[in-house]
Amino acid sequence: MFNIVKKVVLGLTAFCLMSGVVFAADPIVIKGSTTVLPIAQGTLEAFMKKNPGVQISLSGGGSGEGIKALIDKTTDIANSSREIKKEEIALAETKGVKPVAHVVANDALIPVVHPKNKVSNLSIDQLSQIYQGKITNWKEVGGENLKIVVISRDSSSGTFESWDHFVMKKAKVTPKAQMLASNGALVTAVAKNRYAIAYLGIGYVNKSVKPLMVEGVAGSIETALSKKYPMSRELYMYTNGEPTGDVAKYIAFVRSAEGQKIVVKEGFVPLEAKQSKAKKK
Repeated sequence: MFNIVKKVVLGLTAFCLMSGVVFAADPIVIKGSTTVLPIAQGTLEAFMKKNPGVQISLSGGGSGEGIKALIDKTTDIANSSREIKKEEIALAETKGVKPVAHVVANDALIPVVHPKNKVSNLSIDQLSQIYQGKITNWKEVGGENLKIVVISRDSSSGTFESWDHFVMKKAKVTPKAQMLASNGALVTAVAKNRYAIAYLGIGYVNKSVKPLMVEGVAGSIETALSKKYPMSRELYMYTNGEPTGDVAKYIAFVRSAEGQKIVVKEGFVPLEAKQSKAKKK
């Protein structure tokens, strides 16, 4: 994750230097969800081109870390792939922080396996049993006689909590699971391991992994918007109170028609069906 953040920051710095812009104001700081990271990166680059006097610092770390930073007043925007928790709101209030949610996109949580895996569809119950360690071989769900390697996001991730909401329902993930810190790390791990299974935000699914249908429904922009796909969710940017100034302008840009085209280009699900016709990358 450090390398990803470093590249984003260096890339934005280079863009600013090439533009010949000198900044006087403090940068807008954005931290949090690695799921929301591609949306933030794509939209802030476009926003900065339109507003060359604005500087933005972006990093990942997970939804929990982003919300923690908002509560500690070390970020202007907290990216999150889950709703803020009641206990986080209570803690924020003790520090004079009022978290306000801004839905910036939709997402579908997609189980993925190695491209050579013959399994194409799993039920919610089968996914839960795999992640609990009760189903341990692919032959038990129609695949080959191969041991299942369970890969999961770490517990600070909003994607982990979404998986718990949709699949685990408070059941414990097997202690044998590999816990990784980002969507990108999960993609790499599954692409290299014929035995593996993981889950990703839809924008991270690429040809190096095979997406599975869930309950016979394939995850897509259309099925996520219609809620036909059983694991659809909203993606958020949180601010301390109603945003003002450049922070408000940036969030408005992300939610605008132009910003939503970038959401779709990054492979995620827009806020409205009419915004889903933008060309995906």
